[in-house]
Amino acid sequence: MKKLLSILLTLLVITGIVGCTAKKEEAQDKKVIKVGASPAPHKEILDFIKPLLEKKGYTLEIKEFSDYVQPNLAVDNGELDANFFQHVPYLNQFNKEHKTKLTYTVKIHLEPMGVYSNKVKKLENLKDGAIIAIPNDASNGARALRVLEKAGLLKLKTGELVSKFDITENPKKLVIKELDAAQLPRVLQDLDAAVINTNYALQAKLNPNIDALAIEAKDSPYANVLGVREKDKDKPYIKALSEVLNSQEVKKFIEDKYKGSIIPAF
Repeated sequence: MKKLLSILLTLLVITGIVGCTAKKEEAQDKKVIKVGASPAPHKEILDFIKPLLEKKGYTLEIKEFSDYVQPNLAVDNGELDANFFQHVPYLNQFNKEHKTKLTYTVKIHLEPMGVYSNKVKKLENLKDGAIIAIPNDASNGARALRVLEKAGLLKLKTGELVSKFDITENPKKLVIKELDAAQLPRVLQDLDAAVINTNYALQAKLNPNIDALAIEAKDSPYANVLGVREKDKDKPYIKALSEVLNSQEVKKFIEDKYKGSIIPAF
């Protein structure tokens, strides 16, 4: 009788441990994944993967954002599980400025930044003192200046986060104006040129392969990533989302839909 009681108690303890472990694992996972994204191409890619995630047992909810600040704040405060709109240099700078602890899981695609103009057909035709707008955040602003440097319009000091104050040569005396990245396509007609992120260019019906007068090199380090909280990086639902975003189906979708204006980064 004592032996039977001992066995029963042991089974109860084991069952309790297994049950607690299962509940803990269940708490680590969730079946509805909330992701913030820019409208194009990010939301378009996320819309495409919904059926792929459903096969893995997950439902994807997408919230659109038109700026580069709120999506990170929403992930940091737990309103969202992840976001898809930014590259690593921007993420690192955001963490530094906002004291957040965000990271990323996978690189998904590259959006080559381009120079656009409604005033000239070639950059060499820009007049002296021409006004060129660039994004006003540190990482994208530096990136835009490097595109202008590569196009031969100016020269900059070495370093990752350069600004307009780091211009060492400016033969045309170009005026560099810093504006919100989302605003650039809307004010392009009032400028001589602007360096525009591809997601905003696509929203404005600008094709980087056709309309850009100069474009970023395709070996750029600015691949767009899936941003998450550091503590969530290894959660099952984040792993599932990351795997789908780096699937062959997504690679083919990007190649077929964007025809080289957006490039897979995996």
